Amino acid sequence: MKLRSLFSFLSIVVLVLLLLSAGGFYWLVARNPVRVLSSEPRTTPGAALFVPRQAPVMVSLLLNPAQLETFQLVATPPAERRRVREELDQLKQNLLTNTGLDYKRDIQPWLGQEITLAVTSLDLDHDAANGQQPGYLAAIATEDPQQSREFLELFWQKRAIAGSDLVFEQYKGVKIIAANPPAGDRDSVATARKPKPPSYRLQLQPLKPLAAPAPTRTLASAAVGDRFILFANHPKVLREAINNVQAPDLSLEQSKVFTQAIDTLTQQRVGLTYIDVPKLTQLLDRERPLTTSAQRPTMANPTIAGDESSLLKQTLVAGFALNQHGLLAEMALLSPGGATTAFAPPLSQPIGALQYLPSTSSLSASGTHLDRLWSQLSKGLASYETVSQLIDQPLRALQDRWQLDLPNDVFSWVKGEYALAMVPPDSVSANGTLRPDWIFAAQRPSLEVDQQAIAHLDDLAKQQGLNVGPLTMGDRTVSAWTRLTADRAASQPLSLQASVQGVHASVGNYELFATSVAAMDSALKAADRSLVAVETFKHATTSLLKPNSGYLYVDWDASRPILEQQFPALKVLELAGKPFFNRLRSLTLSSYGAQSGVQRGGALIQLKGTA
Repeated sequence: MKLRSLFSFLSIVVLVLLLLSAGGFYWLVARNPVRVLSSEPRTTPGAALFVPRQAPVMVSLLLNPAQLETFQLVATPPAERRRVREELDQLKQNLLTNTGLDYKRDIQPWLGQEITLAVTSLDLDHDAANGQQPGYLAAIATEDPQQSREFLELFWQKRAIAGSDLVFEQYKGVKIIAANPPAGDRDSVATARKPKPPSYRLQLQPLKPLAAPAPTRTLASAAVGDRFILFANHPKVLREAINNVQAPDLSLEQSKVFTQAIDTLTQQRVGLTYIDVPKLTQLLDRERPLTTSAQRPTMANPTIAGDESSLLKQTLVAGFALNQHGLLAEMALLSPGGATTAFAPPLSQPIGALQYLPSTSSLSASGTHLDRLWSQLSKGLASYETVSQLIDQPLRALQDRWQLDLPNDVFSWVKGEYALAMVPPDSVSANGTLRPDWIFAAQRPSLEVDQQAIAHLDDLAKQQGLNVGPLTMGDRTVSAWTRLTADRAASQPLSLQASVQGVHASVGNYELFATSVAAMDSALKAADRSLVAVETFKHATTSLLKPNSGYLYVDWDASRPILEQQFPALKVLELAGKPFFNRLRSLTLSSYGAQSGVQRGGALIQLKGTA
């Protein structure tokens, strides 16, 4: 069995089963007088005692996967239960491919109430010269210590029969078993890392110190006490985990940041994620040196970000609860020393600007004070290149289409309500590229200088060679930005072709902008079938806490083709979590404000088949 298979399986158990089971949880608890879950569910992963305090990521499932599977099957329509059961069985059996082990016979009888996965370090030997090899740890709770130890013995017996070279080690009273890679693999790694001879062409070059070889990838396990069995990608990870138990101050469980993060979560939960944001960024971007986190180029400063900005020290923690509409997440982003500026979220209900977003909107963002929000985003995400690109890329596409500097020409005057939506395009371009339409609604500003900024948009359009003129749509006259081109076909008189680049309308107390006539028409007619009336959006607004700062809403099926086109790496993620993405219905995010260095927010992940 490959190491990748083990950790891929456990990740799926923690994430996919948790997500797929959300609807069934509500069904059982609401209808059964005997609570399926404890009235006081565990709030802190017990395995945090094994995880070092400097760990970049930890993800925990605080329930037995069998409970979640039961919930999901109950929530699934009867006609689909067989297919869902087969998918779940296939996920579980992926762990045991080519091992001769059976999940129901060898694992399920002893599996307990927690599965925790962690990236323990960015580099096992802390030597950037030989590349990064992160440390991975899986801690699995056991309800039957004897059976779980028998499982480990059977597991390693089958590895030995298959030809693996087993290594046994007794470390501080704990038995560690590891399997080294086959000799052929070790030889190939050594050959690949063998240093090249120095050059002596014209003169001797000074010899550089040789980098130590990176730790060899392997698989190791240990049974610690009567509560957990551990798996890791190197015995060193297990030795450090044992040290953390015997010296608790070294563990994440005793970390002040971790305990503070846990205390910020107020809702009951069945899952937990802990992320050291800058370390995760380094993990995702392998080309970035480990020692240069304070000197990264940013959106605000393309040269150097500055000295150890507090933005580079943030910690994200998220607790997951099962909701009648899906999986409800409560999130907190901590900044050191209370660096976050306090602000109270202003909204106790969805804003009026949403009435101009049609029900076909595949992606939308709504709230107030877009000028302030953009300023916070540009500063807060400047040091995180990977995340910044996710925002910059679609923004650049929209700027190129409208030929505007959106932050300066539009965002700066939006101090009231706003709503932005991506709607499906009427057609596909000649090269097969999807080009969605956009609708933007903003509350008309009261200051004269901001009103002049709106009028200045027409001047900018004219400077780009666009024609600005009235266009009648039903009983309403709007302003259209068009590009005129002359076209003469064979034996035909000269004709003018008008290509609409944008449409602007003033309606009530709002200014509307759209990238096409069809999009503007759908915005003007959205009152009777707006996004606010869509079932999934209503469920999100009733599930997420209030007051809040607005909503970011994604209809997965509708936006999927366009998102895959914009972000090709998304297809790889979908392949890894296929069962989840096939059932994903929508995702909604919201911010609950900030105080004393903590920014709070929430998310609702809705799945097909839930209420």
